[in-house]
Amino acid sequence: MNVRLEPSWKQQLQAQFDQSYWSELTDFVRNEYAAGHCCPPGKDIFRAFDLTPFDKVKVVILGQDPYHTPGAAMGFCFSVPDGNAPQPSLRNMFKELESDIGVRRTRTDLSDWAEQGVFLLNSVLTVRAGSAGSHARKGWETFTDNAIATLSREREHLVFILWGSYAIAKKALIDTNKHHVITSPHPSPLSAHRGFFGSRPFSQANAYLVETGQAPIVWA
Repeated sequence: MNVRLEPSWKQQLQAQFDQSYWSELTDFVRNEYAAGHCCPPGKDIFRAFDLTPFDKVKVVILGQDPYHTPGAAMGFCFSVPDGNAPQPSLRNMFKELESDIGVRRTRTDLSDWAEQGVFLLNSVLTVRAGSAGSHARKGWETFTDNAIATLSREREHLVFILWGSYAIAKKALIDTNKHHVITSPHPSPLSAHRGFFGSRPFSQANAYLVETGQAPIVWA
């Protein structure tokens, strides 16, 4: 099956496109988008892959599924287009960013992070508008788990930032002898005060990158 995916990622994940789950997944997603509004726009489904090629990844931030509010999802976890109000989790990320490294960020579009090597990956890449989790357990998790496992296997000295129990469970896919894993509660208002605030993920990530001879991320 021919899949339009950034070339370095396509090379690494080629075997997935011949699996039966992939055919079933693409049929499901195609039908969902044809039947009604889904998020993100079709052209942005693989945007995280497009802006952060495989060999350019330095930091992985893992989300669950896209925002299900039309206009909010843009193909990156947590990010929303500039001009939109930040979602509650993103607001809390910015509070921690300011507390951690003194950066007050106003841009809600995180594509500048992606261009520096921050792979902003949702475990599920699509969702039906107004119906959170509606495209879960359809095959996306198999695909994105393979992306995480391939990064772990083929690259060295990456930072994986895992927020909340759902993301932390993905630690099983990561070789912690080769990579640095940062975990904390999720930045959601329901859990941020249980340990996300004060966890300092941004300075931790940059400290590890510098320690391993890599340029730090400009989070501003």
